[in-house]
Amino acid sequence: MQVKIKFFVLVVCMPFLKMACQEKSELNLGAMVQPVSEKHKFISEDYHIWGASVVKGDDGKYHMYYSRWEYELGHMGWVTDSEIAYAVADKAEGPYKHVNVALPARGKEFWDGTTTHNPNIVKKDGKYYLYYMGCTSHVKAVQPTSMKHKDWWIYRNNQRIGVAWSDNPEGPWNRLNKPVITVDEDSNAPDALMVSNPAINIGPDGKMFAVYKVVGKNKDWKPIDMSSNDTWKVSKGSRVRYLASSADNPLGPFKKHEEPIFELKGEEETHMIAEDPYVWSQDGKYYALVTDIKGSFTGDSGAIALMESDNGQDWVQSKHPMVVPSKILKEDGTRTEYKIERPQLLIEDGKPTFLFGALGITVNGVHRGHACNLRIPLK
Repeated sequence: MQVKIKFFVLVVCMPFLKMACQEKSELNLGAMVQPVSEKHKFISEDYHIWGASVVKGDDGKYHMYYSRWEYELGHMGWVTDSEIAYAVADKAEGPYKHVNVALPARGKEFWDGTTTHNPNIVKKDGKYYLYYMGCTSHVKAVQPTSMKHKDWWIYRNNQRIGVAWSDNPEGPWNRLNKPVITVDEDSNAPDALMVSNPAINIGPDGKMFAVYKVVGKNKDWKPIDMSSNDTWKVSKGSRVRYLASSADNPLGPFKKHEEPIFELKGEEETHMIAEDPYVWSQDGKYYALVTDIKGSFTGDSGAIALMESDNGQDWVQSKHPMVVPSKILKEDGTRTEYKIERPQLLIEDGKPTFLFGALGITVNGVHRGHACNLRIPLK
């Protein structure tokens, strides 16, 4: 009888034990977000600036890596002419001073020969690893370019993920001559066309884990035909999705988890529900920030949402998903007209202290007429 009772208790409790194992964390990053100051913008008259990835060096200074391209090219010039630049500050809140270009264009013969974009800096075992998106094209883009130009899509479809490394945050940087994460040879794979926007960090197990943007090929997909103005419509591929992978070494190889992440039931046909993830680990758990494109996670379209995972592969929205609303609170009590994009954290002593992101500012009625980055204090 005693054995039967124990078995009954175990069977009854198993569902509750399972739920306890999946219990969401109490991390409330949104409660740490402070009002922002206009002084916390990093802006240039001559360049569009997009995003920022910041690390504290052994020298006690703060080292920022960001994307930039010439102002006259317009916002969409990022895909053809972006370069990863480097700035430094004595304090996390800045001011940051531009120093040089960390990863310049190096020639169309290289996979990242025309464009380096969306940097993600990671420090591990005394070395600095700079992950980024790179691409190239044999066709020189007509400027100012746009998504309506077929040559724009050649650059976009050639996007791959690379890594550079250095003993010092100021460089010099060594680059692999091949992408560290590339497209799948299977034409039916969700990442058969392009991979981009790496979010890579160190997991609780000490291994590298990555989350990144992918696009596959539709069944009617065709390469871009430069003799036609309309082929890009069937050449841009399927909807945007995200994959996860992991590696023992920062330089790879990365092993892909086959199932796409950040998926929601009922959103199977939505072009994109999340964008521009940033990942990190804290207190034994995996976390990600994403731009909530449709408000599916926070109820606020364009807000920054917090996601979490126990293993780096299976992701759910956190108990407190709202991090930064689409309209950002300023020190004077008003809110911005713009949203923050491409979120990344500065993490010191295992805890987030600043959130960095990109701003596309309307200028003279032109959407994203200028771009800069913004740093938001966390307390």
